[in-house]
Amino acid sequence: MKILHTSDWHIGRTLYGRKRYAEFASFLTWLVRTIDEQSIDVLIVAGDIFDTSTPSNKAQQLYYQFLTELSATCCRHAIIVGGNHDSPSLLEAPKELLRVLQVHVIGSAPEQLKEEVIMLLSPENKCELIVCAVPYLRDRDIRSARAGESIEDKSHNLLTGIADHYRNVTEIARQLQADAVDAPPIVATGHLFAAGGKKVEGDGVRDLYVGSLVHVDTEIFPKCIDYLALGHLHSCQMVGGNATRRYSGSPLPMSFGESKKEKYVLTVSLNGGDIDVTPLPVPSFQHIQTIRGELPALLAEIDSLKIVDQSIWLEIIYEGDEIITNLQSAFNEAVAGSALEILRIVNHRLVDRIMQQTAPQETLETMTEEAVFQRCLEVQQVPENQCAELLDLFRETIQAIHDEDLQAE
Repeated sequence: MKILHTSDWHIGRTLYGRKRYAEFASFLTWLVRTIDEQSIDVLIVAGDIFDTSTPSNKAQQLYYQFLTELSATCCRHAIIVGGNHDSPSLLEAPKELLRVLQVHVIGSAPEQLKEEVIMLLSPENKCELIVCAVPYLRDRDIRSARAGESIEDKSHNLLTGIADHYRNVTEIARQLQADAVDAPPIVATGHLFAAGGKKVEGDGVRDLYVGSLVHVDTEIFPKCIDYLALGHLHSCQMVGGNATRRYSGSPLPMSFGESKKEKYVLTVSLNGGDIDVTPLPVPSFQHIQTIRGELPALLAEIDSLKIVDQSIWLEIIYEGDEIITNLQSAFNEAVAGSALEILRIVNHRLVDRIMQQTAPQETLETMTEEAVFQRCLEVQQVPENQCAELLDLFRETIQAIHDEDLQAE
């Protein structure tokens, strides 16, 4: 049995306003070809198929076209779970139709836990793999609110709810395993931030806050899970040094901060009690690059990149001491007529000068939601001993807004 583990496609995501549909299409075409070349039996997509809960028609077209092409490959089963960016109802709308194609979709935690446990059968109708298809677990799915709960109580109850969910769903899997011939392995999915996981600045990973809880301790995952396919973090990595608990990471760089990071999908070979995990590098479908320095050095580097004659999206970070207000014009003139495209210019010298001035120069566009709230606390002179709890409540409110399924009836 051979599995391909991927996650965090974020179809529809833009990079500083630049649409990336061509990249997503190229990746999905590559993935179909790779599935055949690697003789993959099972595809697992661990959440965040789309970048928003209201994906465009183009984004949905790419997704369904991929599933159509997947049905013509050697892959016999696909498991797709929802992430925190996905709309559960949108993912699950065609689930009965997709099941005919052996594509199993779990958008959110179902009322009956047994629906999360999927037995995958061989052509001889023998159970060869049991999958605990656990999606992103929203607060309301696993925790009952109680009047008078403190922030610490909420965090503890949420963690307990996640642990209980995994324990209960794997107990169902273990019962099925005991009843099956040759004890098929158990694979589980998850879309969360496991403690010890790492992210890259600017990669778009959204912290999952309820109360003061951000990360989930890896001890919550039962030991009966032979392989844990995680999504949410965009860098390919093991969790706690365990080779069988892994994030595949996003297949495309989500930011310029990831421009130099290799991207992967993971193949997982299950042979009796042996598990072999192999990262497969994903090709770069659109080159992105950050260049930084003083103006002469930046212009010289642009000239050298023009010689390559390759489509490159640029982030330019000016680090010179001289204040230059017409940098954009200078850089636009430098790349004119070439395959280079500037998506972002950061003028640190100008930013430093502005930041030394008063608040009127600051705009909402340059501030995060949390920074705006913290500024409000400062303006209202809220006592410091109250700020921490108010900030936790604010984070919980924002998380609830993000978790709302805008596609639901």
